[in-house]
Amino acid sequence: MGFDSRPVSAQGNGDEPYIVVQVVLTERFLGTSSGEESLTNLQDVINRYAKRGYRLHTMSTTSSGSKGAFGFGGDKIQATLVFERRDFLR
Repeated sequence: MGFDSRPVSAQGNGDEPYIVVQVVLTERFLGTSSGEESLTNLQDVINRYAKRGYRLHTMSTTSSGSKGAFGFGGDKIQATLVFERRDFLR
């Protein structure tokens, strides 16, 4: 999917009003698109949960390290997304 690791979701029975998903994105120092791929992948995660009947409630990000210039990497960003089930609002 382009993430450093696959998205991680909190465990549950699948009928919760909220779902928390955490993804790690990399903005590449050298390479293709310099972060564009990560944004596309993040968009795919949001759309996947939207199709399941959830809407994005909250998103926060934090820097989770760097591969450094000599590692030909870039900054890693950890994104935590909270999705709310649409029918829970009614």
